[in-house]
Amino acid sequence: MDVAPEPEEFATRMFDLARAGDTETLIAYVEAGVPVNLTNGKGDTLLMPAAYHSHAATVRALAGRGADPDRANGRGQTPLAGAMFKKESDVVRALLDAGADSNKGVPSALDTARMFGLEYWLSP
Repeated sequence: MDVAPEPEEFATRMFDLARAGDTETLIAYVEAGVPVNLTNGKGDTLLMPAAYHSHAATVRALAGRGADPDRANGRGQTPLAGAMFKKESDVVRALLDAGADSNKGVPSALDTARMFGLEYWLSP
Protein backbone atom coordinates (compact mmCIF):
# COMPACT_ATOMS: atom_id res chain seq x y z
CA MET A 1 0.00 0.00 0.00
CA ASP A 2 1.34 3.45 -0.96
CA VAL A 3 1.37 5.93 1.85
CA ALA A 4 1.23 9.64 1.12
CA PRO A 5 4.18 11.58 2.54
CA GLU A 6 3.63 13.73 5.59
CA PRO A 7 3.01 17.40 4.74
CA GLU A 8 6.37 18.50 6.16
CA GLU A 9 8.22 15.81 4.19
CA PHE A 10 6.34 16.80 1.03
CA ALA A 11 7.14 20.51 1.53
CA THR A 12 10.80 19.64 2.09
CA ARG A 13 10.75 17.78 -1.21
CA MET A 14 9.34 20.86 -2.97
CA PHE A 15 12.11 23.04 -1.54
CA ASP A 16 14.69 20.45 -2.58
CA LEU A 17 13.35 20.64 -6.15
CA ALA A 18 13.64 24.44 -6.11
CA ARG A 19 17.16 24.27 -4.65
CA ALA A 20 18.20 21.75 -7.32
CA GLY A 21 16.63 23.73 -10.15
CA ASP A 22 14.36 20.87 -11.20
CA THR A 23 12.03 23.28 -12.92
CA GLU A 24 9.95 20.74 -14.82
CA THR A 25 9.09 18.62 -11.78
CA LEU A 26 8.53 21.59 -9.46
CA ILE A 27 6.26 23.37 -11.93
CA ALA A 28 4.28 20.16 -12.47
CA TYR A 29 3.56 20.15 -8.73
CA VAL A 30 2.67 23.86 -8.76
CA GLU A 31 0.30 23.32 -11.68
CA ALA A 32 -1.23 20.40 -9.77
CA GLY A 33 -1.99 22.66 -6.81
CA VAL A 34 1.11 23.23 -4.69
CA PRO A 35 1.01 26.91 -3.69
CA VAL A 36 3.55 28.86 -5.71
CA ASN A 37 4.32 30.88 -2.58
CA LEU A 38 4.67 27.80 -0.35
CA THR A 39 6.65 28.91 2.70
CA ASN A 40 8.96 26.92 4.94
CA GLY A 41 9.67 27.42 8.64
CA LYS A 42 12.28 30.10 7.87
CA GLY A 43 9.78 32.10 5.85
CA ASP A 44 11.44 31.27 2.52
CA THR A 45 9.20 30.70 -0.47
CA LEU A 46 10.19 28.35 -3.28
CA LEU A 47 11.63 31.36 -5.08
CA MET A 48 14.35 31.89 -2.44
CA PRO A 49 16.27 28.61 -2.84
CA ALA A 50 15.83 28.75 -6.62
CA ALA A 51 17.30 32.26 -6.67
CA TYR A 52 20.02 31.62 -4.12
CA HIS A 53 21.19 28.47 -5.91
CA SER A 54 21.46 30.11 -9.34
CA HIS A 55 18.44 28.67 -11.13
CA ALA A 56 17.20 31.50 -13.32
CA ALA A 57 14.89 29.22 -15.34
CA THR A 58 13.20 28.02 -12.16
CA VAL A 59 12.88 31.61 -10.94
CA ARG A 60 11.26 32.63 -14.23
CA ALA A 61 8.88 29.66 -14.16
CA LEU A 62 7.79 30.32 -10.57
CA ALA A 63 7.43 34.06 -11.16
CA GLY A 64 5.44 33.36 -14.31
CA ARG A 65 2.99 31.42 -12.18
CA GLY A 66 2.56 34.18 -9.63
CA ALA A 67 5.40 33.75 -7.13
CA ASP A 68 5.91 37.00 -5.23
CA PRO A 69 9.44 38.23 -6.03
CA ASP A 70 9.37 40.68 -3.09
CA ARG A 71 8.27 38.30 -0.36
CA ALA A 72 10.86 38.47 2.39
CA ASN A 73 11.74 35.53 4.61
CA GLY A 74 11.75 35.57 8.41
CA ARG A 75 15.09 37.39 8.42
CA GLY A 76 13.82 40.13 6.10
CA GLN A 77 15.76 38.84 3.08
CA THR A 78 14.27 38.85 -0.41
CA PRO A 79 15.18 36.56 -3.30
CA LEU A 80 16.62 39.54 -5.17
CA ALA A 81 18.97 40.44 -2.32
CA GLY A 82 20.02 36.78 -2.08
CA ALA A 83 20.77 36.61 -5.80
CA MET A 84 22.68 39.87 -5.59
CA PHE A 85 24.71 38.56 -2.66
CA LYS A 86 25.58 35.43 -4.66
CA LYS A 87 26.40 37.67 -7.69
CA GLU A 88 24.00 35.76 -9.94
CA SER A 89 23.33 38.23 -12.76
CA ASP A 90 20.91 35.94 -14.67
CA VAL A 91 18.81 35.40 -11.56
CA VAL A 92 18.90 39.12 -10.71
CA ARG A 93 17.62 39.89 -14.23
CA ALA A 94 14.89 37.22 -13.97
CA LEU A 95 13.69 38.68 -10.66
CA LEU A 96 13.77 42.26 -11.95
CA ASP A 97 11.83 41.14 -15.04
CA ALA A 98 9.28 39.63 -12.64
CA GLY A 99 8.86 43.01 -10.94
CA ALA A 100 11.13 42.62 -7.91
CA ASP A 101 11.78 45.86 -6.02
CA SER A 102 15.46 46.43 -5.28
CA ASN A 103 14.56 48.54 -2.22
CA LYS A 104 12.72 45.74 -0.40
CA GLY A 105 14.25 43.61 2.33
CA VAL A 106 16.97 43.98 4.92
CA PRO A 107 19.52 44.44 3.59
CA SER A 108 17.90 45.42 0.33
CA ALA A 109 19.21 44.25 -3.02
CA LEU A 110 20.29 47.84 -3.64
CA ASP A 111 22.31 47.86 -0.40
CA THR A 112 23.89 44.56 -1.41
CA ALA A 113 24.63 45.85 -4.92
CA ARG A 114 26.35 48.90 -3.45
CA MET A 115 28.46 46.68 -1.21
CA PHE A 116 29.79 44.85 -4.29
CA GLY A 117 29.80 47.82 -6.69
CA LEU A 118 27.10 46.22 -8.84
CA GLU A 119 24.41 48.91 -8.78
CA TYR A 120 24.38 48.89 -12.58
CA TRP A 121 22.85 45.37 -12.45
CA LEU A 122 19.68 46.93 -11.07
CA SER A 123 19.18 49.43 -13.88
CA PRO A 124 16.61 48.66 -16.57
